[in-house]
Amino acid sequence: MLTHSDQHHQTNLFGVDFLQQLDPRDPLILLGNAIPWSDFDDAFSQFYVTGAGRPSLPIRLMVGLLILKQLENLSDEQAVLQWKRNPYYQAFCGVKTFQNSLPCHATELVQFRKRIGVSGVEKIFKMSVALHGDAKEESTVNIDSTVQEKNITYPTDAKLAIKIITRLNKLAKVHQIQQRRTYVREVKAMRIDLRFFRHVKKRSKAKKALKRLRTIAGTLMRELERKLPTEAVKAYEDDFAFYRKVLAQQKNDTNKVYSLHEPQVYCIAKGKDHTPYEYGTKASIVSTAKGGIILSAESHDKNIHDSKTLESVLDKAHAVRSSKIEQAVCDRGYRGKQVVEGTKIVLPKPALKKDNRYQRDKKRKMCRQRAGIEPLIGHLKTDYRLARNFLKGVVGDAINLLMSACAWNLKKWINNLLSRFFWLIRMSLLQVFIGQR
Repeated sequence: MLTHSDQHHQTNLFGVDFLQQLDPRDPLILLGNAIPWSDFDDAFSQFYVTGAGRPSLPIRLMVGLLILKQLENLSDEQAVLQWKRNPYYQAFCGVKTFQNSLPCHATELVQFRKRIGVSGVEKIFKMSVALHGDAKEESTVNIDSTVQEKNITYPTDAKLAIKIITRLNKLAKVHQIQQRRTYVREVKAMRIDLRFFRHVKKRSKAKKALKRLRTIAGTLMRELERKLPTEAVKAYEDDFAFYRKVLAQQKNDTNKVYSLHEPQVYCIAKGKDHTPYEYGTKASIVSTAKGGIILSAESHDKNIHDSKTLESVLDKAHAVRSSKIEQAVCDRGYRGKQVVEGTKIVLPKPALKKDNRYQRDKKRKMCRQRAGIEPLIGHLKTDYRLARNFLKGVVGDAINLLMSACAWNLKKWINNLLSRFFWLIRMSLLQVFIGQR
């Protein structure tokens, strides 16, 4: 049942007011005053019903917890726990009196993300861009792509076969089927044979172990299909077909499955020495050239060439601006595009003969400034939970990327506000010093 956030604040008659005990110049207090929370109440009220069910938690509380989770690099459980311990977190989420209990269970954040979906998270991201005002209207932007790795182990066919065997044994136990063999002890021995499978002397033994594991998985699957009730066989038909596909895939096959619980994950080769292959989804980032404000962040469910991502990410960047982007500076991975919907694509390449000295220096400077997006992506990964995505599915990839970009923009807004504040203090002290002289 929808309940609206309380926008009115009543002072405490018998004690010191909660908000008056806090520092009004704290960045979280200033940020909480700048965010238009009523817009989220109006936008997300459509996902609730009135007059039925348990009263809902305030929308400002849930949106504030999502922002704090990403801004402070916390898990869902830690975000809820730290909210209880930190009065500034509570004031940011619109609480008028200090609460000594948890605001909600951590799973409420999961349900709220499912409730608002990607479109709702995009509204939160657009708010973070709108806070910067005219600074987002730069004519030149930088574009780059990175990999948002999924929370999966390093994939091997043997690991997948063992996981399938474990699932089949659990399925037999759930339906109380007496199996001829569970192969638990033999699978344990196969694990030992699979160690150091890249070593020349271990390769043959590992290959035989993998073949045996696939045979065991097929045997268990056929036994379940014989002994399970007809309705259960129909219910698990898709799962069994998926398992057969995983067991039949070979080393050089395309569209391979790398994870049973995240089958949409694909392999991306980025040319890095320390990690030649990364398993997750490709993410494209668009930021302003000078200010470093992220205008667009898109997760791609397929491993497409970088040049084919330009149209969609530029469209989303234009959606948060009032002026058109004139130039987009990219790296050589975006070769193949020169103009996209009126936006000129600038790539690092040898200077043209017709260019004069000023034009050559200008292009060289733009391509050097483009490297500024690399540390931006590094901060997204280390500080704002982009290094490893724990949210499930394609929707989880999009939500985690958008919230990471939102946290970056909000932190950028806080830093700009603090820099102006310290500049005013410095100028006032300078005037006092000049007046004393």
